[in-house]
Amino acid sequence: MTRDRDRRGNIRLYFRRPGQLKVRLPGPEGSDAFLKAYGDALVGRFPAKPASLPRKNSTSFEWLVDRYQESPAWLSLDEKTQVARRGILRRLNLEFCDLPFAAMTPRIVRRLRDRSAARPNSANHLVKILRGLFRWALEEDLVASNPAAEVALIPVVTDGFHSWTLEEVRQYEARHPVGTMARLAFDLMLYTAARRSDAIRLGPEHVRDGWFVKVQHKGRNRKPVHWEVPVLPPLARSIAATRTGAGTFVVSELGTPFTDKSFGMRFRRWCDAAGLKHCSAHGLRKATSARLAELGCTEHEIAAVTGHTKLEHVAVYTRAANKRLLAASAMARLEESGATRKEETVPPEALDGEGGTAEVTNPKSGKDFSYEDGSPGRIRTSDQPVNSRLLYH
Repeated sequence: MTRDRDRRGNIRLYFRRPGQLKVRLPGPEGSDAFLKAYGDALVGRFPAKPASLPRKNSTSFEWLVDRYQESPAWLSLDEKTQVARRGILRRLNLEFCDLPFAAMTPRIVRRLRDRSAARPNSANHLVKILRGLFRWALEEDLVASNPAAEVALIPVVTDGFHSWTLEEVRQYEARHPVGTMARLAFDLMLYTAARRSDAIRLGPEHVRDGWFVKVQHKGRNRKPVHWEVPVLPPLARSIAATRTGAGTFVVSELGTPFTDKSFGMRFRRWCDAAGLKHCSAHGLRKATSARLAELGCTEHEIAAVTGHTKLEHVAVYTRAANKRLLAASAMARLEESGATRKEETVPPEALDGEGGTAEVTNPKSGKDFSYEDGSPGRIRTSDQPVNSRLLYH
């Protein structure tokens, strides 16, 4: 008996004798139907070959979807993306199975979009899936145009995932000390701005001369992004203090690597235990990006850390921080004009919780200040390297 997996991930069971064609057996394995069919096959009794199903109309929307799901364009998508798109395409098949795909118009796509207008993200997701389907069909010369490309997305007004504050970072750290798996997972995302799909796959093999070197998991089959970030001292200490896995740093209680879904559920519980029910793993990536912007890093510098290939994606994370920097620049000019006193107290958030005072020396080069332990520090601007101590500790 052999077991094969079809393109949807289902297990199929077959009986095959040497030199003969294999015969499909009914599942599940071990059921009465399976045992009877297997016994018949052993003695040479095979069921009559069923009549072949009628071929689908090669002009139908259903036929187009089936061909798309067999194409290299589909197979290059991440497994999670395939699962999400397959469900939506299956529902569209039920509605448009007999519709000639060439008859799909922008008006029909807009109608489908507006039907889910109360959930704009879902509506836009549907439009994007149809864009991908007909983009492939256009490349294969199956259609003359992409009807979904002409349909605008519904504007979504949202700040996205909540960006962790410095107080929330400390609250999590107080609940999960260095040496725990909860803290190591947190530190991997905080000090690298890595997505959770990368954080759970990082391991000793990715560390080279004090740097993480890896191809980012997202989009690895279509547009691979080579990602390199230094291992900052706080993260190095967290790794050294934790009992990590052999292949990956972050592992479950059983010592096995997490899947994307299981890690998301586990990190949710870790946040809840710290009283941070509104915080998430992706919010850490956003918080680190915003923190780098607050420290004066340019969008190109931040993109080098996050692995973004488009600066507009970085701007989504750093919009609020950029406003704050512009406000600081404007007020520095006001101070230079003599409208305010020359000495000021550095606000606590600028010192990341450290007390001290500072004197403006040159608004274009930064501010000097002292930590509570007496060591000097400096708030740097974008033309200077970032002191890793200012990131979060």
